[in-house]
Amino acid sequence: MATTGIHAFLDVLAGYGVRYLFGNPGTTELPLSDAMAKDDRIRYVLALHEVPAMAIADGYAQASRSPGVVNVHICCGLGNAMGMLYNAWREGTPLLLTAGQQDSRLMFEEPILWGQMVETARPWTKWAAEVLRVEDLPGAVRRAVQTAMTPPTGPVFLSLPLDVQMAAAEGLDLAPPRVPDSRVGPPEEPLRRAAELLAAAGNPAILVGSRVQEADAVAELVAVAERLGAPVIHEAATSHGRCSFPPDHPLYAEPLPFWSPEVHRRLEPYDVLLVAGMKLMQQYIYHEPSRPIPERAQIVQVDDSPWELGKNYPVEVGLLGHMKAALDAVAARLGNTMTAPQQQAARRRAGRIRAEHEAQRNALQATARGQESLRPLSPLCAMESLARVLPDNVAVVEESPTTTMGSYFERVGALRNTDGYFAQRGWALGWGLNCAIGVQLAWPDRPVLAVLGDGSSMYGIQGLWTAARYRLPVTFVITNNREYRILKDCAQVLKLPAALADRFEGLDLDGPEIDFVALARSLGVSADRVDRPDALSDAAAEALAGDRPRVIEVAVRRPNA
Repeated sequence: MATTGIHAFLDVLAGYGVRYLFGNPGTTELPLSDAMAKDDRIRYVLALHEVPAMAIADGYAQASRSPGVVNVHICCGLGNAMGMLYNAWREGTPLLLTAGQQDSRLMFEEPILWGQMVETARPWTKWAAEVLRVEDLPGAVRRAVQTAMTPPTGPVFLSLPLDVQMAAAEGLDLAPPRVPDSRVGPPEEPLRRAAELLAAAGNPAILVGSRVQEADAVAELVAVAERLGAPVIHEAATSHGRCSFPPDHPLYAEPLPFWSPEVHRRLEPYDVLLVAGMKLMQQYIYHEPSRPIPERAQIVQVDDSPWELGKNYPVEVGLLGHMKAALDAVAARLGNTMTAPQQQAARRRAGRIRAEHEAQRNALQATARGQESLRPLSPLCAMESLARVLPDNVAVVEESPTTTMGSYFERVGALRNTDGYFAQRGWALGWGLNCAIGVQLAWPDRPVLAVLGDGSSMYGIQGLWTAARYRLPVTFVITNNREYRILKDCAQVLKLPAALADRFEGLDLDGPEIDFVALARSLGVSADRVDRPDALSDAAAEALAGDRPRVIEVAVRRPNA
């Protein structure tokens, strides 16, 4: 029996276990819409714009550890999706982005909506292609999924001409993708050298990135840290996307600061740095010294991508392998390598670090609680008000630079799981509100909290309609300071003359002010405005226990207000 191209597309995806397809359709996507109207294997999730569609798929893929499949409308839809594609590329999220293309019989004429989509998508994908024959479509889908899901994971793109979608062929191979098992550890010789260097360190530290969490290697990292008695330091909040070490563990340390001089001072005490699953370094604004890693620090780097090993800083030992297998091997080798005196030194370090970290957490929490009388709320007080009601299994999505850049939930140990943390890494805005919707789809039995800035929310606010349409009980807390505060701060970091005089152009959102409560209600989501710490705690607790989406708007202070 002959199979059309678009039915072959769905057959291959369904065979792999794909449950959702996220999109916003147009004319060149109508064969897909028509086919899905009679196919209940994959559920179509409608978004009102490509930013929500892409970011919902991103959140779903990260939480489910399966491909997020997105379909957008030819060149204009791909253009709208590019910011979120950039996010996925920076994150390494396994997205399969597809777009309908004009009928290939018209392409030479450069018809309406046609364009070179493959060339547009290629820089921010692992692989991009246009399928020109129906016979090639199943193989293209298999290759795309396998490429997206093989570490280092990342987005891929397929352009699907209208006539290829509608054409039929006999005998198509509809076998599902088969992703190879990549859990391969590093070779023995570099593993031996890494263990010896780490065991002999007088004051080691661990720098950790998101790929430890994404490889399900947190327990293995904990074992390494405990054997070394070393603090575990996440990336700065500008690139700290996932939580790869338990925040309530005594060896959890404050994340790296933003700027090179502060990073250098923070790392100066350490003689050996174990860098695990982290892009070393991802800086934001240039400072002197340009090298934030102290010269004396010896680096042992573990990664599943050869591109990352020694990319910016020379390493003493580079360990290439799957993060879970590699860290498990490092922990085992340390157990066999460390002498009794080295083990005693590690225990003493761990005891000292435990006391230091407990004092830091208590001081930060005391500062937040000391600001409870301020109105509007301080960002720190707002985060403490939410921290006190977080369920143990909560998933937290953050895109509120002014409020969440301090990693407050983690620093005070309020986040009691590691897999449920998601934050920006690409910084194309509009991601957070919609990522939270995707996480909720992946984890329907877990509460999901999105902490969002007012400016960030407006880049993807249409996603609230999707949350309402599918009754997804995400709690959206919008911290409203009526400005692009992060840009004002960066302008002052850059020492721009008008900014230093506290004068800004195009960075305020107060004329007219945005009414997020009315806006949310217009999109079908219940909403409230709160102005006290206890009211924020109560509203968030109620929403997190509820069965429908809810927006909570809270005004937060501007500096010196």
